[in-house]
Amino acid sequence: MDASSVALYGQLKAAQPFFLLAGPNVIESEEHVLKMAKHIKGITTKLGLPLVFKSSFDKANRTSSKSFRGPGLEEGLKILEKVKATYDLPVVTDVHESHQTDLLVAAAKTGKIINIKKGQFCAPSVMGNSAEKIRLAGNQNVMVYDLIVDPRNFEWLREANCPVVADITHALQQPAGRKLDGGGVASGGLRELIPCIARTSVAVGVDGIFMEVHDDPLNAPCDGPTQWVNLYIYLSRKFVNAILSFICCEIHATAQFGGVIGGADCNCCKFHGP
Repeated sequence: MDASSVALYGQLKAAQPFFLLAGPNVIESEEHVLKMAKHIKGITTKLGLPLVFKSSFDKANRTSSKSFRGPGLEEGLKILEKVKATYDLPVVTDVHESHQTDLLVAAAKTGKIINIKKGQFCAPSVMGNSAEKIRLAGNQNVMVYDLIVDPRNFEWLREANCPVVADITHALQQPAGRKLDGGGVASGGLRELIPCIARTSVAVGVDGIFMEVHDDPLNAPCDGPTQWVNLYIYLSRKFVNAILSFICCEIHATAQFGGVIGGADCNCCKFHGP
């Protein structure tokens, strides 16, 4: 068993009020990923939130063959290793494979923490079986997460007897929602609802939040409409402690309001106070 993974797993299980898996949807370049990691770590360190940096090396599950996929396995893992070494951050990435049991067993044998995504076609109750495949392969470091934010699912996912993570950005994806220049389609999304989904998830009591963020989502090559604006991830300690989690208004970071949390013209701040 990987000792560092065991220690990290214990830290994530004990995190209060939750831990955060965050980063850009896909690796665009080494420079961009390092910039994102530095910024996100700066925010979460101030708030005392455990962070696992996330980005994909290959988006093999794209709807269109013209969609951006990333640098690939070899180069992508080198970049993620540099993020880990440069900023002393644990990292997580995703893999896709049709033979799910073989994939789970192979992943389990690495000794790393395995975060299993519930398929949209699966009932929450079956995730206990998926988690058990990891444990039977000799790895107790398993988590489950859902990208359909239904509060009932989070309760049922607890039957897997492991940390439960809410994916608050993919939950708002609109498949094939945009046409690409030159042909093909790309995913659309409802970015404006991310704060609502975040509050819902934390209020239910999930253990972790998964969210994809970007410094310029309008120009992101992949899943821009469901990535939160990196520069605007302002998290209020008071809001977190009150369990309502995220103060995530774009208005906070605009020059017009001076980047002040709790601005008078911010709708979410009118709700919970500065």
